[in-house]
Amino acid sequence: MRARTLQTWIARRIGVRRRLERICTGYLLFLMVVTTKHSLEEAARFSGLHKSQFSKMLQAHSTVAVYTLENLSKKQAKHVAKTLHKCQGLPWKIALIVDSTLQHRASLHPENAKRFNHGNGFVLGHQWTNSVLIINDMLIPLRPIPFYSQRYCRDHALEYHTEHDLVIDSLRQLDLVDYIGSYDPRDVVVLTDSGYDNKKIETAIANKGWHFIIALGKTRSVKSATLALTTPYSQNIRTRFPIGGYAPTIATSSTCVPPPPHLILSVTTDGKD
Repeated sequence: MRARTLQTWIARRIGVRRRLERICTGYLLFLMVVTTKHSLEEAARFSGLHKSQFSKMLQAHSTVAVYTLENLSKKQAKHVAKTLHKCQGLPWKIALIVDSTLQHRASLHPENAKRFNHGNGFVLGHQWTNSVLIINDMLIPLRPIPFYSQRYCRDHALEYHTEHDLVIDSLRQLDLVDYIGSYDPRDVVVLTDSGYDNKKIETAIANKGWHFIIALGKTRSVKSATLALTTPYSQNIRTRFPIGGYAPTIATSSTCVPPPPHLILSVTTDGKD
């Protein structure tokens, strides 16, 4: 397939303005094809355009990019969610996966870079938190969450937020009705690794009536289902709200009463997390 034919095919599906077609499709192809160094100079060399065109596009049309991504995601979600089926191997119909992505930076003083612990040591670079929906075996990307370091926020007069704070805010603002229409919250499960084993995140999920499966962090301890259901607090809750108690399932949530923090259960993966 010729490059121009592929660019036309992409442009028709992303709904970009005609004057930005070549720049946007060229930049997308560059990100998909080139796996080594991502920079404006390399993008210009790859597409045969001038570097300033990419710089102007990224600076002046950032909100357009976010709106286009969300609009495309909502259209695709509504199309595939006309008839919901359970996810393969899971009792739920909708899965929300949250995970972070690190972009390594080799230069000594890159802007907004930080040392992140990525499991196998520290990595210097930038971080995004990505969220995707799995509906009827289709992957639908949501808006990525950028992370800004304390130094970057201080230099640009921005309010600093931790990654967990940003995830909590994103979960609270996410309205699945905009993506799939009316749905049963009990059909939704959130999947994350141990990096998001945070009680505030788990409570935010439970407040939406969703389930979750989160790998336990190394220093996290939880009560067994039997022990958790016999504590004075849980006995008091079951007396006040006789809804059958909190079942000892993988993830516990109630659309009536959010479970207390010590009744929220997670799972661990072979002791590695």
